Amino acid sequence: MAQSLAATGKKILILERGGFIPKEKENWDPVEVVEKGRYRTKEKWFDKDSNPFEPFTHYAVGGNSKVYGAAAFRMREKDFTEYQTPAGISPAWPLSYIDFKPYYDQAEKFLKVHGARNEDPTEPFTDSAYPFPPIPVEPFTKELFENVKSTGVKAYPIPMAVCLTEDNGKQDAPMVLGNFDGFPDPTESKSDAHILGIRPALKYPNVTLLTNAMVQKLETDNIGKAVSKVHVTVSGEMTVFACDIIIIGAGAVNSAALLLRTTSIHHPNGLGNNNNLVGRNYMSHINGCMIAYTPNKLNNAAFQKYFCIGDYYWGDKDYEFPIGGIQLMGKNDPATYAWNPPSVFEGKDTNYIAQHAIDFWLTSEDIPMQENRVALTSNNEIQLIYHRDKNNVQSFELLKQKLKHIMSEVGKIDKDLAEIIWGGYDLGISGVSHQCGTLTFGNNAATSVLNINCQLHDIPNVFVVDASFFPSSGSYNPSLTIAANSLRVADYIKSIL
Repeated sequence: MAQSLAATGKKILILERGGFIPKEKENWDPVEVVEKGRYRTKEKWFDKDSNPFEPFTHYAVGGNSKVYGAAAFRMREKDFTEYQTPAGISPAWPLSYIDFKPYYDQAEKFLKVHGARNEDPTEPFTDSAYPFPPIPVEPFTKELFENVKSTGVKAYPIPMAVCLTEDNGKQDAPMVLGNFDGFPDPTESKSDAHILGIRPALKYPNVTLLTNAMVQKLETDNIGKAVSKVHVTVSGEMTVFACDIIIIGAGAVNSAALLLRTTSIHHPNGLGNNNNLVGRNYMSHINGCMIAYTPNKLNNAAFQKYFCIGDYYWGDKDYEFPIGGIQLMGKNDPATYAWNPPSVFEGKDTNYIAQHAIDFWLTSEDIPMQENRVALTSNNEIQLIYHRDKNNVQSFELLKQKLKHIMSEVGKIDKDLAEIIWGGYDLGISGVSHQCGTLTFGNNAATSVLNINCQLHDIPNVFVVDASFFPSSGSYNPSLTIAANSLRVADYIKSIL
């Protein structure tokens, strides 16, 4: 958004709650990053039972994109339509895939996505090639990829938003990715919002970045029809800025919390909340990791995150509902392997265990429910009310069984994988990486918070461009859709300036 609007010449002030993540050796230290949460917020949120927890979220220039896994999927055509799931209706979007398609094309170029067309079994239509071929694959992962495909599964390379030294076609030292998912990247190989968005925007003299600036609330004009001032705490001091247009991109949880904090005589329940929908329909996917412990198979891949299995995205012959997607992920941290390892690894260190493990990330759709919501406590702290048990867990559990079956078939091809001991974990309330849906967009002001241009229905100079606008979540990572929508909304803003 900032990079797209910078060339307009309009005066742009970017308010960032955090600072820059420093480039330091700790960037790749799993103890510092994962166990100690060196770059995560220490802020406390509260769950539905008012128990405090620390969310896995980051306040920094570039936001959570500084540590995201860089998987860049398009939503499928059917994701934009209404369909049934075991947990209820997945609602239609007010726009179709065709409306987003040109912006997906642009976003893939902007984020330098690496991938392969015509291998994804549910790939939506496009006439645009990926900007770059799939990332290099290591021997272990290539063998696993081919063996999985030999079972009849249509595995395909994960579309990855990365900047590699070999992309320019010149002879140079190759970039070997390592600690990636959940880690900052001091090599700047990860296509994040800081490197590709904020940094180039700041080359324009009309763009200013203010760090350590937390927006406390918005203030409307005398009739409550436009936001005219932004109240900000800058390094502990309160400052007020005047504005003509405000664009919010704080993440689905914090964007909703900001609007709920913004109360006045004109908006007693919060800004844009006349219909009591602000903060509702929170989604974050039904996520989890499955670890295939392989006592007889050595996994020596430095970066195993290469392929995805989408065969069950829309179901299977014995299941009429969408099931979800399976991806190889970046390796878990040593503490995860040390926690309750299989007895066969007794006496082995975590490095040995990691080299005898294959890590998969599973995602099923999270169905929007009004009772799943962002709220504020009496002290204006964030409360995340989420009932995972009422959601699409049935499909997620089936997805686990599908993966186990695939790997059982692979074990018939590669005898070293005949013995697999399964472990892993489901993501809990603190796992908010895929947060979306708290300020859904639509044509009807009675049933949505934003219009199709992502403006508040009743306050048209306020735009929201994070994943808050999602009416449904689909089953793939939301980052590319967020980027595509930002480019779409930026085009609209430029048209009305």
